Amino acid sequence: MRALVCSEPGRLTVDARPDPRPAAGQALVRVRRAGVCGTDLHIFAGDQPYLAYPRLIGHELAGEIVESGAGVALRPGAQVCVIPYLSCGTCGACRRGKTNCCSELAVMGVHVDGGMAEFVCVPEANAYPADDVSAEEAATAEFLAIGAHAVRRAAPSPGDNALVVGAGPIGVACAIFARRSGAEVTIVDLREDRLAFCADRLDFGRTVPGGDGVARRLGELTGGAFYDAVFDATGSVASMQASFGFVAHGGVLALVGLARGAISFSDPDFHKRETTLLACRNATREDFAAALDAIRDGAAPASALVTHRAALEDAPALFAEWSKPGSGVVKAMLEI
Repeated sequence: MRALVCSEPGRLTVDARPDPRPAAGQALVRVRRAGVCGTDLHIFAGDQPYLAYPRLIGHELAGEIVESGAGVALRPGAQVCVIPYLSCGTCGACRRGKTNCCSELAVMGVHVDGGMAEFVCVPEANAYPADDVSAEEAATAEFLAIGAHAVRRAAPSPGDNALVVGAGPIGVACAIFARRSGAEVTIVDLREDRLAFCADRLDFGRTVPGGDGVARRLGELTGGAFYDAVFDATGSVASMQASFGFVAHGGVLALVGLARGAISFSDPDFHKRETTLLACRNATREDFAAALDAIRDGAAPASALVTHRAALEDAPALFAEWSKPGSGVVKAMLEI
């Protein structure tokens, strides 16, 4: 089979690998679409801290069941999206239904080989039925599910003011599900093109450029009250620290992006607001169900979310371009 392998930073190749066969409890998926995540671009750039090269990348996947191993009920031909978080099923987190933060978690395309390939084997529980949407729509479910998970954790109420900091794909997903909860959503980003994307293609009317003066501007927009729920999807230590100051008294700060290093904040300010601080990691089957519901009813339109498309063979030449801030990429999709 053909597979997209990052052998070292800056080097991607489409390699030939043996076709996999499903073991007991696994399903063999013929991959049709693979979304390109920021994680994939970080792997290409060499600044993903949890990875050893070489690695077959890719974790935003959709395709059809080809073959099922012993004990698997999935029928050949059924379309699925892949839940790429491989959990142990027995640790304390898994027993509480929090498979997204399993103590032994392995993410496809990062800790183990992923699925930017013609075929991939996954455990039956990680193949989520998606027969009633297109392959491209199904491949957007993973990043949308991360936003659904963060919003489910923060639980904004109808009429709440919600702020999303960072208008990349995960931030956009948070904005979609915060709006779906009934909250009034404001989006902040340093990049004007990302704010224009949110306004023009997704109809978010409240966008604010980041940088100097952003706290003052957000205070003015809310009459000094700030935001009941803040979702920071930047992965920037500086941004995450600043986001503590955007939370209303009694509000919630959900850190959705992951940053290396320590984060500090003012304890007196944290306490006087009685801020709820949440870490949000990955997603569960419940969140994939929410993502597919949003796709079906048009709240998460793949036609608007996917900005670039290419064949698997073209990816090695495109990753460097897609990594540039001026490329206009929000979500790229590979056709396999």
